This record gives sequence, C-alpha cells and structure tokens, in this order.
Amino acid sequence: MTDTTTGADWEHLLTAAFGRLLDLPFAGADPAADYAVRIGGNMLYETGFGKDPAWVGPAALSGAEPVRWEGFMFDEADGTFAFDAARSIFEFRVPAESRSAFPAAFVDAVDAACFVPRLIRGADLAPLVEQHGVDLTGPAAADTWSLYFPRLVSDGTLLGALRAACVLGDGPQSLVDFGAEPEEEWQDALDAIPHPGLRAHLAFFFTDGTDGLMPMGEDINLHVLADHDCHAVAGFEDDHGQFDATVVRLSREVSGPRR
Repeated sequence: MTDTTTGADWEHLLTAAFGRLLDLPFAGADPAADYAVRIGGNMLYETGFGKDPAWVGPAALSGAEPVRWEGFMFDEADGTFAFDAARSIFEFRVPAESRSAFPAAFVDAVDAACFVPRLIRGADLAPLVEQHGVDLTGPAAADTWSLYFPRLVSDGTLLGALRAACVLGDGPQSLVDFGAEPEEEWQDALDAIPHPGLRAHLAFFFTDGTDGLMPMGEDINLHVLADHDCHAVAGFEDDHGQFDATVVRLSREVSGPRR
C-alpha cells in the first residue's frame, strides 16, 4: 500500500520527530530567521567538489542553477545534494602574483562587497563578475576563491534546514532504509516515531558515527560567523572527519537580503 502522507501531516510528523530527537523548540522558532545547512568535512575536498568551477559559474552565483554533488556518502539515497551558491559564502582573496590577471576595479569592488574582510555571498559576487567580465571558472582564478559556508538548497526555515540536512523530501517517497544501527541512547526517541519508514531513515543520523552519522555536540565551531551573531542549532557528523552537516541560524548581516 502506497504511503500518501504529505503536506501538513508530513511536516507535523517531521517536526515531532526532530523535536523529540534533538530537543528543538519549533514553537518558539522565529519565522523571520534564516536557517541554513553548512556542509563540511574532508570529503568535500578529497573528491574535488569543493573546488569545482561550477560553484563560481554565472548561473550558480546568481542562483539560477543549483550546484549538484553526485556520488556523496548517502549512496542508497535517490538524487544528489543540491547547493545554493548564491546564498553560500565564499572566501575571496587575490594573491599578489595573480592581481595582474584581474581588473583592479573588480578586486576593489569585491573587497567592498565583503560583509567581513574576504567573506562574500555568492549573490553579491555574481553582479561584479558580470559587470567586470571576469571568468572565475578558469585556472587563473582557482587560487582566488574557496568555499567558506557551502549552503544546501532549502527554504530558510528550521524544518526546511533539517530536512535538507537529513535528505528528506516532501513525503515518504524520499525515505531510505539505510540499515543503520542507532546508538542505544537514541533508541527510545526513535521508537516513539510512529512512522516506521521515517524511523528507519533517521536512525542513520543517530549512530555512533562509524557506519552512519551522529549528532554533533553543543560546541560546534562556527569560526568568525559566531562573532556575527550566528548560532549552531544542530548538526550531524561521521566519526572520521569526512562529512558533517550543521544547521545554523544566520544573522541578518551574514544571511543578506531575502531572495
């Protein structure tokens, strides 16, 4: 029998599950806040994805197209991670030996558009690339940019961010039984989830981190973003430093204008 749980019923099911597992106060969440998912870990760079020129192509920076990561660690899941380059944060620095390859006006404009030194949102970088006719996808520009906050596509809500972090779609068709064995401390909370498919899916994110992911502790390092009123809400990581997904409440300064 096909599971037709969708819409408000699906959202209620997810909200109850995440609220119980992560002790999150959904009722008190600010509807105007911007919640984002930052992906990190060694795998991002070992696979070359973290320096894929697709990140700085005009279509990605403008938000017209997502940047897709194929072959990520959720091999059983259907689809790929979709990143929002326009709302991601880049570290941009032109080394002295490369300055001759870029118009000085472009370098100055990028510096002026950074919300803190060297950090710029993709959406703020996009019009400068177009205005000055700069191609950041070529080898001459490879050393000028790096990903600081690779952001998954989501709707900016707390639930939307958690769904993105846990590879959950609009209904049960997105559920995957990863075959993960959860840690004993999470078993009771998982058992309380009435939907068996959701219970099996979320078990992957509450393991010991060896054959799945595990919740991150309270001391999640946001580096300079913590100094700009950004706060980590939840996160999941493996036990090998290969992958992590952190849900962050961004300040208005860091998030930028709503798109």
